[in-house]
This record gives sequence, structure tokens and C-alpha cells, in this order.
Amino acid sequence: MNTSAIREQFPILHQQVNGHPLVYLDSAATSQKPISVINAVKAYYELDNANVHRGVHTLGSRATDAYEGARAKLARFIGAKSEQEIIFTRGTTTAINLVASSYARSICGEGDEIVLTPMEHHSNLIPWQQVAKATGATLKYIPLQPDGTISLADVEQTITGRTKLVAVVYVSNVLGVINPVKEIAAIAHKHGAKILVDGAQSTPHMKVNVQELDIDFYALSGHKMCGPTGIGALYGKKSLLESMEPIEFGGEMIDHVDLYESTWKELPWKFEGGTPIIAGAVGLGAAIDFLNEIGLDEIDRHDRRLAAYAVERFKEIPDLHIYGPLEGRTGLVTFNIGDIHPHDVATVLDAEGIAVRAGHHCCQPLMRWLQVTATARASFYLYNTEDDIDRLVDAIQKTKEYFGHAIG
Repeated sequence: MNTSAIREQFPILHQQVNGHPLVYLDSAATSQKPISVINAVKAYYELDNANVHRGVHTLGSRATDAYEGARAKLARFIGAKSEQEIIFTRGTTTAINLVASSYARSICGEGDEIVLTPMEHHSNLIPWQQVAKATGATLKYIPLQPDGTISLADVEQTITGRTKLVAVVYVSNVLGVINPVKEIAAIAHKHGAKILVDGAQSTPHMKVNVQELDIDFYALSGHKMCGPTGIGALYGKKSLLESMEPIEFGGEMIDHVDLYESTWKELPWKFEGGTPIIAGAVGLGAAIDFLNEIGLDEIDRHDRRLAAYAVERFKEIPDLHIYGPLEGRTGLVTFNIGDIHPHDVATVLDAEGIAVRAGHHCCQPLMRWLQVTATARASFYLYNTEDDIDRLVDAIQKTKEYFGHAIG
């Protein structure tokens, strides 16, 4: 993979921050956008701006073709059986909430179980808390191993015949752990349960085939995979989506309307009420083209190599603690340095032109499991290099000096 050539396609990377060349290490929060995506959104607004599905004029037809074309690209990108199984949403959070409100509330009752893990992002935790409160269902958690990984033996013990749904992240945004979702799905199905996978961190970094994994629902965000903000998607098996009721009502999602009764359009449009996120979908389609041109296998190898390199360089720094497994991670390394608050670490790094994330990363239960209140996180993507990590390590050493820590 020619990282130098790839970097040339990201305009935002060619700037200085606080007098230093920018090193962007916060792609787990949001990725940067290549010029092809920026141009695709710009061209839509300049040349094709019109509402979709409604008009027969030329602009409306072009906008509809671009919007539905993006749906077809995404269906192929994640291995869906049909374009009807792709529901455009604002992102992963909206997709998960759709399943929680439309599906889980209708199937869960007193004594039923929803199985999660302690590493879930709040967006894959709070919706299920609300379902449990509304239905009387019980939340259960697959315990974590000391390094933050999941044991399939624990999965077998946690999922029971009373489990209705398993909701699990594919790649942890804190630990970099890649969870065995295919095996978890098989265990869930053995007990008659369905599985939802949070794919926010996996979709940008690795090949995903929802049919091979045999997962029932899959949620993703465009802005983490070189696409625009405000666009994402829910994949659902067609039979499940057909059984679900929409949760937003109005234009676009209706078939026939009377004064007292209405009927809904077929999939996927019954879940896409109102004017959809047209420009976002156009940009997401361009992002998929960009990622396909590079190749997900190449991106996967690149991101794993950078994570492994970062772990090895971090081991050289006394008092630096890495969270999660030291091997088998992808895309990010989360850490703390002695008793320096991670917000202070991020502030000093920013002064060196290096952007990292600091805080609880929307994973407060996981922070408590790690026995910390917050961490710093460096996350990598296809435009990052080993030189970026070297600059990060040098800046961490400066941070330790600044706060009076000895350098070993």
C-alpha cells in the first residue's frame, strides 16, 4: 500500500497545527475525507441537487440514481444479500436505536434476556437499558478476560434459552479487541436468539461479510470510513426487517394514506421517513469506491502493522500503561502515562501538532472495569505511517519531561 500517495488525497493532512505538521491520530472518533469524497458531495450540490424518489425531472432522477446507487454499493461492500436489507440512518447510534425501538421492544418481555459485554460503546448500551426498563427484560454481560478479550466458554455460559438478543461490538474503540462475532452469532442462534453487531470500528478497517458471519443486524457509520458525517446504515436480514414496524412516520415511507389509516412502502423505504440524507449517501458511495480501490485486506494489514508498531514503541516508555491485549489488535492503542491526566497528555501532544483522543471514549463501564476514569487513545488509519508513531513517541517523552517524570 502506497501510503504517501494515499496521504496526498487528504487535503486536511497538509497543514500545520501549533507550528508543527499535523499528525492525525484520532480516526476512531472520525476519519478524514479524501478529495474524491469531498468532490462527490460538492458535485451533488452543484449539479444534481434535488429530492429523491418524487420527481420525474432530470435532476430528481440523477439524485435518485446516486442515492440508490450508494445503497447498492454498501450492500455489496458488507456482503448483504439484497439492497432491501440496507436502511440508511444518521449513523451507528440511530441504527442501533432503530433495532431497539422497533424490534427488541416487540419481542422482549418479563424475564427475557439481552446479552451485552462491558466493552460496549454507550450507543450499544443505553438503548438496551431503555428496552429492559420498558419491557422487564434483564441485561446480562459476558465477562471479560484480564486482557479485555472474550472467552467463548463465557459466551456459552452467558447466553441461555431466555436470551432474545445479543448486542456486541465487533472491534472495541478502547481495547482494539476484535471480537469473535461469527462464533458468538452461532451460539446465539443455537439458543434461538438474534445478534446485533456494532460495526462502527470494524467496517473501516477490515472486510465484513454479514452473510458469512450470519449476523442478524449490523450497524455502521460513514464518517469513520472516509465518508461524510451524518450518514450511516443498518443492515438487517430481510425477514426481520419485514416483521418490524417503522418508528418514524411521514412522507417518503408511506404507500397509501387515508384519513384514518395508512400503509407503508416496502423495504427499505418504510424505515426512511422524510427527505433522506442524500448528499451524505452520495459521499458514502464515493468513500466505498475509494476504500475498494485500495482494498480492505491492504487496509487491514496496514492498520494491524501500525498498531503492533505502536505497542512496541510504547513498551520503550517507562510508566506508560497500555490497555487491552498486546497482540491481535487493530487500529488503535489506548494508554495512560503514570499519574498524568490523559486530558493533560492530549493537550501537550496537541501543542506538538499531534491529535489524539482523551476521556472515557463513551465507555464509562469499561473505564471502571479498567479501574481508571479516562485514558488517552491514538488511533490509526490508512493515511498514517510509522513516522507518525515515532513523532507521537517523541512527544510523549516531552510530555513526561514537562510533567517532571523521569525518562528511563
